[in-house]
Amino acid sequence: ELLAARAAARRGDISSKQLDEKAREATAFWMREQEKLGIDILVDGEMYRGDMVAYFAEHFKGFKEGGLVRSYGNRYYHKPIITSEIRWPGPFTVPWWEYAQNMTKKPVKGMLTGPYTIVEWSFDEHYGSRRDAVLAMARAIHREAQALAKAGAKYIQVDEPAIHTRPEADFDLAVEAMQVVVEGVDAEFHTHICYGDVAKVYPGVLRLPVTQIHLAFKNTNFELLRLFERVPFDRTKELGLGVIDVHNHLVENTKEVREGIRKALKHVPPERLWIEPDCGLKTRTPQEVCDKLRAMVAARDEVRRSVRR
Repeated sequence: ELLAARAAARRGDISSKQLDEKAREATAFWMREQEKLGIDILVDGEMYRGDMVAYFAEHFKGFKEGGLVRSYGNRYYHKPIITSEIRWPGPFTVPWWEYAQNMTKKPVKGMLTGPYTIVEWSFDEHYGSRRDAVLAMARAIHREAQALAKAGAKYIQVDEPAIHTRPEADFDLAVEAMQVVVEGVDAEFHTHICYGDVAKVYPGVLRLPVTQIHLAFKNTNFELLRLFERVPFDRTKELGLGVIDVHNHLVENTKEVREGIRKALKHVPPERLWIEPDCGLKTRTPQEVCDKLRAMVAARDEVRRSVRR
């Protein structure tokens, strides 16, 4: 429904106000569902975004819309083009965060796309230097993170799925950019890194100045845990453990998810383990999402009870 509404808005068949109303309805739906499912820390579902990079390029100054490029599957986005100095226009994710937070007494994460990923998935016609572009983007995202924290967000997630694209050349830059984003912001920061060759950036990712690192484990049947056998996971950080495969229509049963959590507990103690889905819930139907999350929460509760005995 939202995809159709976005297409209608681009044609001029509905107004931006009408499109926002559709996004608010969808956000309210997923807030209610998360409450019913018993999730501890909620997200707004990003119903107001068509794409995680294009959305930010549409709001920050210094970008124009480029042509369509394929991201994955049959999904496309308009690749942004940096045409002038990147500047923060004022809060734009904050009103959506506030809308979601006002529906619950549980914490709601602020959700941002990281500076390295935005620049990596854009064309640069202004800076001519990846370092200059990434750090300019980091300073702009820092302002949005400050605004989220000021509004009351206790947790802010900064997604960096492109961080393993050029690790030999740019990894230090990605770490530096994250430091710019989080510097002096009164919130707990998490980062999410989707799929890709995680082994290339491990243990380097442990240098990221965040509290939690979230990875998709279920998609590879928890093979990523072998990385911790080579270099143990950082004792000062928390691990976001992806336990449901969002690229599969099959719904995991509680036992299957519980066994995955148990595997991770051999490497990370329970007080530093977050149970989460893999990346890409938007690829599943609402019913599949709810069924998968229900199995995830049930497994979390079973393991939680057992470790508290």
